[in-house]
Amino acid sequence: MTIRLLRTLVAVADAKTFSAAAQIVHVTHAAVSQQMQTLEADLGVALFDRSSRTPELTPIGRLIVDKARTLIADYDNLVPSVLGDGGLTGVVTLGVLRTTLTGLTPKAVAALKTKYPQIGLHLRPGLTVSLLADIERGNLDAAIVSKPHLMPVGLVFREITHEPMQLITALEEPDNDPVELLSTRPFIRFNRSEVVGGLIDEWILSKRLRVDETMELDSLEAISSMVQANLGVSIVPRLAVPPQAGAEVRAIGLGPDAPVRTLGLVHREDQVKTRALDELYAAIMGVLDPV
Repeated sequence: MTIRLLRTLVAVADAKTFSAAAQIVHVTHAAVSQQMQTLEADLGVALFDRSSRTPELTPIGRLIVDKARTLIADYDNLVPSVLGDGGLTGVVTLGVLRTTLTGLTPKAVAALKTKYPQIGLHLRPGLTVSLLADIERGNLDAAIVSKPHLMPVGLVFREITHEPMQLITALEEPDNDPVELLSTRPFIRFNRSEVVGGLIDEWILSKRLRVDETMELDSLEAISSMVQANLGVSIVPRLAVPPQAGAEVRAIGLGPDAPVRTLGLVHREDQVKTRALDELYAAIMGVLDPV
């Protein structure tokens, strides 16, 4: 039995299928199947019920997955827990919102790596809900997310910044009234399963607006490109750290009651890589308020 096999087992438990787990651990479907057979032989127990089309964990398999999560966390933190540097030589797995990938995240990571080149960073983009779930499962050490209405128990939210929503239009759009534009132009919606999408939806409903929804996307770059092509208007966050380059669009404020996204760094309360995460948080805040 090896840590590698346990990581694959946990990936199967989280992803539900061997094929999806293979993408997580970067091996083939056949390799995942072979690893699980090896693990079952090593442990002398059946981890999966293979009578169904999709192998399902047996009761003992689920118990072993719970223990495996603890063993993997202990293994990952073995060296940091005994080093005097508090873990500044380990690897941090960081989930990030796609809207931060062209501004905040690369600048913060660059600042951290400049100061602590020995820290390894593995980035995984995603949506807030899925990133929070991965932190709870132990698949991520931390994540930059939008603050949800309810924070899962056991997680810590460290506020980074507030980003008010704004309307964006094509440069040639002559109108400046956001309500008029939303009522008369095609609307390109931010993915409503994301926290930002929910905030925008609530604001539109509060204004009793009827919008002509034509697209629903979860990429700010894709939305901006569609707006630049004059295919509609959209509501997006005004990024605290804008990208170096991007689609050329016109931004219009939504007024004093505009919805606001709160960005934060989230990690588990029992996270042991506290020093590395403290330095990551400091790097993020330094990007927002450079000295």
